Amino acid sequence: MKKIEAIIKPFKLEDVKNALHEIGVQGMTVSDVKGFGRQKGFIEYYRGAEYHIPFIPKVKIEAVIPESLLDEAIDAICKHAQTGKIGDGKIFVSTIDEVVRIRTGERGQPAI
Repeated sequence: MKKIEAIIKPFKLEDVKNALHEIGVQGMTVSDVKGFGRQKGFIEYYRGAEYHIPFIPKVKIEAVIPESLLDEAIDAICKHAQTGKIGDGKIFVSTIDEVVRIRTGERGQPAI
């Protein structure tokens, strides 16, 4: 099993969610996050004053999936989250050793 963490632009969330659902990803966790990468924030102008905003609002999607869906899920996220501009985001993949569904006690892939 693999865990995908994708940091994307907020307005791309619905497209990515639908794309992952179409390939068979059954559940995900979504969080509003803030951060910066190479762009180091941005400059905002308000009433003639310049303000440096160091953290950019993003959305973090987390999903645990079977390893067989990994490449398809990465491709779906890339295709639907990409704008071609700086700050499109990142995808992190890690290995999950065990999953337990608390309600039923199921373990492993059936618990996803």
